[in-house]
Amino acid sequence: MDVFPPLPLESWRDTKETLHRFVQIVGKIRLAASPRRNHWWNVPFHLTGQGITTRPMGPIRGGDSFCVDFDFVAHRLVVRTLSGRQTSFPLAERSVADFYRDTVTALIALDIDAAPQHPYPYDLPDARRPFAEDHEHRSYDPAAVTRYWRVLSQVNLLLEEYAAGFSGKTSPVHHFWHTFDIAVTRFSEREIAPPADADPVTREAYSREVISAGFWFGDDSVPAPAFYSYTAPEPPGLADRPLHPGAAQWSAARGSHIALLMYDDARAADDPWATTLGFLDSAYRAGAELTHWERRRECPGGITDPRLRAAPGAG
Repeated sequence: MDVFPPLPLESWRDTKETLHRFVQIVGKIRLAASPRRNHWWNVPFHLTGQGITTRPMGPIRGGDSFCVDFDFVAHRLVVRTLSGRQTSFPLAERSVADFYRDTVTALIALDIDAAPQHPYPYDLPDARRPFAEDHEHRSYDPAAVTRYWRVLSQVNLLLEEYAAGFSGKTSPVHHFWHTFDIAVTRFSEREIAPPADADPVTREAYSREVISAGFWFGDDSVPAPAFYSYTAPEPPGLADRPLHPGAAQWSAARGSHIALLMYDDARAADDPWATTLGFLDSAYRAGAELTHWERRRECPGGITDPRLRAAPGAG
């Protein structure tokens, strides 16, 4: 089995566009039914052994606590309550409008008083079309979704290993439903004054200095899957710093720069796992050195115990 299975964007673009809207619908339920956390940490999905989950939510206005899972083995959406009740339906052969209707129906059947507060796509070309009226997006290739989930699972484990090397404030490894990527973010303690025209989502996400690392499956701007890293705010000279391996590069994006290692370049390496970790470390080092992050926050091997760190072979 490949560490990183092949997943060219064009092989599943239609399915990805449909699935992206499915997860946005459930993500907006998560947004409505969970207590707010700093930097929106309450909103993204986490991985399970069979797919992705909202994690437990609620209770809402005296109702039961509940959880919504995408099962990418059986290819079903599953809604469960704390009291043990559950309902589910297949993911295939449904338009976005069908999925929205069936999701809302499942919540009602379980007496769950929760629904998306703004039932429209977020930051997608059809952002003005309600989910309930989207009969266009209806592709669901189970084999392609299985490959997506395998890639997502492998990248999740890699990002967990990368995250272990920093003892400062670090987000969980998140699968973001709005951008359909998976990422982990390291924070410094310095507060940031956001631009005056920044929207509320951006202001909360970037209220502190951050270095983020992640992976996305490709989109119109980068039409192939890629690992990435960025520093925000971007320090002067960041794009002049070296990246490893040689195939990695800095790419201009919305007035700043993002470090990219294309997924296929990582797959072609003799050791794809170590190569990708080396890339993320090189991008982190570029941002951390220019912004003067404290080296004491680094903990190779996930070890902060000074006695263990001093032991031969530690880290």
